[in-house]
Amino acid sequence: MRDKTMIFSISDNRDESVRTILTTVYKALEEKGYHPINQIVGYILSEDPTYITTHNNARSLIRKIDRDDLLEVLLKSYLDV
Repeated sequence: MRDKTMIFSISDNRDESVRTILTTVYKALEEKGYHPINQIVGYILSEDPTYITTHNNARSLIRKIDRDDLLEVLLKSYLDV
């Protein structure tokens, strides 16, 4: 048996998943000629999926993320915490 307790963090996995999806969405918006930051901000503020292109399945991907989780990951990244 091991004497040490293993620590597992679901939050870290969730954060990485959100980052991966957000990066994919950003690239899809960029490829279609949109201003990705404006489009993602519009989506976050309104939760209207039409701000996100269907290119590369970006709209479906971003809808898999709870908006609160998305904002939490963005804020943690911005504050570097």
